[in-house]
Amino acid sequence: MKFGILSSNIGSYSEPRTAIRVAQAAERAGWDAYLIWDHLAFVWDKPAADPWVTLGAVAASTERILIGPGVTPVARRRPQVVAHELATLDRLAPRRVVFGAGLGGGHGEFERFGEDEGAHARAELLDEGLDVIRALLSGERVEHRGEHFTVDGVTLRPAPERLPIWIGGMSAKARARAARFDGWFADTASPSEMTTTPEELAALLEGYSFGDVAVMGYSEPGESELHDAYAEAGATWWIEQIHDGRGGLDTVLARVTSGP
Repeated sequence: MKFGILSSNIGSYSEPRTAIRVAQAAERAGWDAYLIWDHLAFVWDKPAADPWVTLGAVAASTERILIGPGVTPVARRRPQVVAHELATLDRLAPRRVVFGAGLGGGHGEFERFGEDEGAHARAELLDEGLDVIRALLSGERVEHRGEHFTVDGVTLRPAPERLPIWIGGMSAKARARAARFDGWFADTASPSEMTTTPEELAALLEGYSFGDVAVMGYSEPGESELHDAYAEAGATWWIEQIHDGRGGLDTVLARVTSGP
């Protein structure tokens, strides 16, 4: 099993320099990934950082750690822009980028900008958007005529050599979508606790084949039995949740610096 950090982009973590500090501490302590939320939390009157600008800063200030969004709501982004951002991020951090994608979005992140917040509408945009993003990232010439997006003979250059895509969500549709890509980013924790047991995870994995299975959770140093239980259930990544609900920044940094 590999170990990553999933950081909030809200509140204390709306400061990009804090993200750099946490990511560098994670890299020194032996974590394998630094991921970041993608929420427009200012619609809830909370300070928030743009995840892509922040990831660029993290890419330029780390050397080894995997980086990426966890997860981006594709439905509120133009897929050609996302592909371009990912390819540029890969140039800053070659072979260190993973793209976490899903329906995403808390209440208001679509609606308050006049966009359809319904799950069906978001799923349509997600599925077609992912097709466009993957095609562009291939570096091949793309011709696409879909219900929502058009690509008229475009080749993205330079394209990354390989950039894995993890799909978030817990539904059967989300798992089926993840099976078409490189991994499943399982939403196994709320803002305060684990919500899926190892036994439940194992049941959800039945009938599916994923390159990677990332579970989100909360642990303290030395809880190897907890990590092992999820690994035995089929998880290949443990993603530690980091946000203001876990205490002040010093408390969180102490957890990060203690290592997986």
